[in-house]
Parts: sequence; structure tokens; C-alpha cells
Amino acid sequence: MTSMAMPAEVLSAVGVSGGYGEVDIIKDISMVLHRREIVTIAGTNGAGKSTLLRALLGVLPRCTGQVALNGIDMAALSVEDRVDAGLACVPQVANVFRTLSVLENLKIAASGLKNTDIDSVFQMFHALRQRAKQSAGSLSGGERQQLAMARALIRRPSVIVLDEPTAALAPSLVSAIFDIIAQLPAKNVAVLLVEQRARQALAISSRGYILDQGRIVLSGPGSDLLANDDMARLYLGTTEHT
Repeated sequence: MTSMAMPAEVLSAVGVSGGYGEVDIIKDISMVLHRREIVTIAGTNGAGKSTLLRALLGVLPRCTGQVALNGIDMAALSVEDRVDAGLACVPQVANVFRTLSVLENLKIAASGLKNTDIDSVFQMFHALRQRAKQSAGSLSGGERQQLAMARALIRRPSVIVLDEPTAALAPSLVSAIFDIIAQLPAKNVAVLLVEQRARQALAISSRGYILDQGRIVLSGPGSDLLANDDMARLYLGTTEHT
């Protein structure tokens, strides 16, 4: 019997450690993200989740170890070069130009690209089409988050990193954001997700990594992590935000 090959790796970290001063916040992290999958990084507050994302993006002040995108070592690449290579990020705050219109935000994000199809972005984010001439600062929280995601996706990345995409959103908008995220693998975009609603994130994830005090303490399929009652209680909380 011929075994099915695993999808190609698009993002990998090997032995990554680092922090903001002399003390390591993340310690010897090794992980992988395959093509067309969603992976959630979960853990309690202060576990090092956002610090790990900063290391992968190249903005952590001090970092050792190896990070590769599509098999290419990113150690010597600037943040801008990593974006050009296919690594997109939607930070938790300051992720749109609030004084510019929705359309202007998208055009700036697409600057320098050939054959940009803004209409295809509007097909995914229907609410934005109706707000094309509206300033980003006047959008609702959910619409603004959709614009931030649209800005990242318009550059056709192979990986998108999402840092707390449902933070501060009204409960009625959370499901819409998760629905959009769940569609991305079908569009050939792999997703690395840090999310305060870890249970909901793992429910749409192929796999997950649990961090504790800067180290990976557990990893596996999202469904397995959710089914591990002891681990879920320790690292995911007893209840989900609603």
C-alpha cells in the first residue's frame, strides 16, 4: 500500500529561541506549517505566543535558530523581503490606514504587484465592497478586521499569520471571522493563528501547538487537543468566550 505524502512545508522553525532582553521568552521552539492547513498556537497569557510570531516575522530584537519559508532560510531577509517572499501578517492593532478609504487601503497594499484583482478580494469580503469609498476608521470592528485580512491576502501570500483576529469583536462578528479563516486553505493560503478563543480556533485547525512558559508542551491534531480534557482545562480555559 502506498502511503499518502504529507503536504509540502511552507513555514518551519527549528530551535528558535529569543526575547527582548537577555532572558529568553521563547525557548527551543520547533514547529512546521504545511501547505493549505490551519495551525493554531495556543496557551495561557504570557506563554510566548505573540513573541513566537514576532520571531517568525523577523521583528523580535534577539532571536536564534532557523526559520524557513518555502524552503528558503529567512535569517538574512528583512521584514519587507519576507512579505515579498509570501509571508503575510495581520497584527492585532494598527493593521489598517484609518484615514484612508477601504479601496485606498487595498490599492496601497497591492502597490508594486502585477495583475492585481481587487474585485476577487471583494468577492471574499462582501461587506467591504459596499464600504469601498468609506474611511477605514469609520468601519465596525469586524469590518476593519476583514479589511486588515484583505490587505494581507491581496498580495497572494503562501502563509498568513493572524494575531488575535477576533480580539475586541462583538460575539456576533466572531463566527464570521472564523468562517473566513476556514476558507483560506482552499485558496492555497496556509494559516498560522494565535487566538484568545483557542477552542474555536482549534476546531477549524488541522493541528495545534500548546505553549507554556515559552516552550511547546503539546502538539497534535486540533481535534485531539480539544479532546484532551486535562490539557484543555490547563491551557484552553474551562469556557469559551461567547
